[in-house]
Amino acid sequence: MALYIVKEECTSCGDCEPVCPTQSIVKKKGLYAINADTCTECEGDFDDPQCVDVCPIDNCILPLEA
Repeated sequence: MALYIVKEECTSCGDCEPVCPTQSIVKKKGLYAINADTCTECEGDFDDPQCVDVCPIDNCILPLEA
C-alpha cells in the first residue's frame, strides 16, 4: 500500500517531509507529493504513518486506491 497527498487540501507546510522514513515525500511545483513506489505507510518503522500523524489538515493524506 501507499499514501497520496490530496493537492487541493495541501497547504505546503512541509511538516510531512522530514518525518518520512523512506524519504518518499518530495516537493513538486510548490506542493508536496508522495512517491507511491517507495511509500510503505511506515510499515516496519512505525505503528502509524508519520506523515498522517503530523499533517495539520484532516484527510489531506489518504491511502492510494489499488
